Amino acid sequence: MTGLLLCNLGTPDQPTPASVRRYLRQFLSDPRVLDIHAVGRWLLLNLIILPLRPRKSAAAYQKIWGERGSPLLWHSEDLVAAVRERLGPDWAVELGMRYQQPSIASALEKLRKAGVDRVVVFPLYPQYAVSSTGSTVAELFRLAAQAWAPPLLTFVDAFYDDPGFIDAFAAVGGPILKTEQPDHVLMSFHGLPERHMRKTDPTGRHCLAQADCCDRIVPANRACYRAQCFATARALASRLALAGGSWSVSFQSRLGRTPWIHPYTDVVIPKLAAEGKKRLVVFSPAFVADCLETVEEIGMRAKDQFIAAGGQQLTLVPSLNATPAWADAVVALARRQIAGDIAASSAGSYGPS
Repeated sequence: MTGLLLCNLGTPDQPTPASVRRYLRQFLSDPRVLDIHAVGRWLLLNLIILPLRPRKSAAAYQKIWGERGSPLLWHSEDLVAAVRERLGPDWAVELGMRYQQPSIASALEKLRKAGVDRVVVFPLYPQYAVSSTGSTVAELFRLAAQAWAPPLLTFVDAFYDDPGFIDAFAAVGGPILKTEQPDHVLMSFHGLPERHMRKTDPTGRHCLAQADCCDRIVPANRACYRAQCFATARALASRLALAGGSWSVSFQSRLGRTPWIHPYTDVVIPKLAAEGKKRLVVFSPAFVADCLETVEEIGMRAKDQFIAAGGQQLTLVPSLNATPAWADAVVALARRQIAGDIAASSAGSYGPS
């Protein structure tokens, strides 16, 4: 039997300071997330972040918490159910969170008990980043190495410009654009430190070295998160037939004082209002499930910021969640991965030497 493991980043178990503290401790202790010297990471986490941030973050989580808990969790559970239904009895489908519950380890154990011998790992991050995809892949290999007879693992690559992914976002956002008739469309992606981009550049001379470094994907930036975000934005703008100059890209959720990738969402939004934009529609195409960064950061705080700066209406486009088009795209990507693996295996076993 084939297994499909859908992986997302994770969420606190409860919207309380104690639960958020546990989540942040696990998340920010990961050297792929907070990529500084171990001593500096410990000091920053234990002396600055954990004493101050959990209470503030818990208050934000309380604003979005529902009867089923965290939106990220229940939207992901609904996606698993939709994908499981589409794939049928020949596949076992489970959800694993990189941090907190349900853990990747528990998901792998469920797949083992189901008799799975091959696992398609699907990191639900459209654009590659070492702090999300990279960390998830590393955790899968760590856990597999502990097993006496680990399953064969295969990974779905970053799908930032996959037609099914783009079409699914267009299916959600298209009707909203038609109704809202915005003055401007903003595509806000999660931010990362600039040093993460430079570390992915094998040449050391391309990423962030010039203003147009993300205008197209080339060998030097093929693993660059920022370049992939811009590629997603171009594909989505084309699919939605957005006119040139009517849309732009920004990056949200920065942390600390080191430079993060530009432009910053919380700087762009009041600037758009100052330029006379009254109706703003915001996509968040770095997320495939609604979460704190979409519902609270954009749908609440950014909306208040835009109106305070002179705008009239900011509308957040919901994420893909478990919409039919997205469930179909996940199934297509998983099946494509297996088909490619089988073809490659056959060629390796029986092809010409």
